[in-house]
Amino acid sequence: MKSILIHNKAFKLYIRAEEIKVAISKIASRMNAELRDKKPLFIAVLNGSFVFAGDLLRQLNLECEISFVKLSSYEGVSSTGKVKELIGLDRDIKGRTIVVIEDIVDTGVTLDMLYNQLQACGPAEIRTATLLFKPAAYTKSIKVDYPAMEVPNDFLVGYGLDYDGLGRNLGDIYKAE
Repeated sequence: MKSILIHNKAFKLYIRAEEIKVAISKIASRMNAELRDKKPLFIAVLNGSFVFAGDLLRQLNLECEISFVKLSSYEGVSSTGKVKELIGLDRDIKGRTIVVIEDIVDTGVTLDMLYNQLQACGPAEIRTATLLFKPAAYTKSIKVDYPAMEVPNDFLVGYGLDYDGLGRNLGDIYKAE
């Protein structure tokens, strides 16, 4: 589909599933080399990262675990600037290598809040991975270690990203028109 309609808002095809797969393979290869002996704990931020997290972990050839947190900072097509924690961390991370998995990092407010919360628990290190990174919107200083793709500051849906709950199931990524 070249264009779709969600909640009466038009979106056009922006990134095809094949391009996403290649980008994920590249960061998975880096992780396989860099994290091989660390037995990392991946912490996926729900809801958006579930598709990316699943595809990424299937490409890792190292001992690792995954856990989930559920955070929310969006209403409609924009960030509220406030992060609500809906489901928190349920693991002891002291001394562990942590990799936070995000679907998209734009302003960085969610990542910053989660990073600081995790840092207080004493991990050995925290790394970050995101499917999509919007450098033009990013206002924080936490390094994004594994950005699969850089994108402009547009509103996107598909591949786990939603618009008021719809569109997560799309295999491609679409941009608001």
